[in-house]
Amino acid sequence: MRIAMCPLAVLALLACSKPAETTNDTNAADANVAMDANAVTPAAFELNQTTLEFTSEGKLVTETIDASGNYVVWSGAEHIDHGKVVMKGDKACFDSAMDQEGETCWTTSPTEIGQSWEATNDKGEKLTIKRIALTAVPEPVQP
Repeated sequence: MRIAMCPLAVLALLACSKPAETTNDTNAADANVAMDANAVTPAAFELNQTTLEFTSEGKLVTETIDASGNYVVWSGAEHIDHGKVVMKGDKACFDSAMDQEGETCWTTSPTEIGQSWEATNDKGEKLTIKRIALTAVPEPVQP
């Protein structure tokens, strides 16, 4: 992907720029292209401000992620988990505040509300996850 992006970045710079008048202008343009090539690839899909549903151990589970990446997981009136989630490429990495196990990362797929995808974690476990309309965390299950 990076190989394809470098020529595109160069073409975009060439198409939008005027001819360099000095050597300093040329060096500055070269530095900008080099910085673009080393930039971190943004996440393909953001989960912040999202609510997800899935079935775990026979129970319908709901998970809401706020704008800061804090998540709360519940089923009915039962609080199951809460913590922090960050995107790392195409994976969502959850770090529970309720255990010391560290991050658990799951594959993601860009989805619209009402769509589902099959997620796989680093241990090979699979879940079908459905994105639903943003839902507030009910008071009884607040962390």
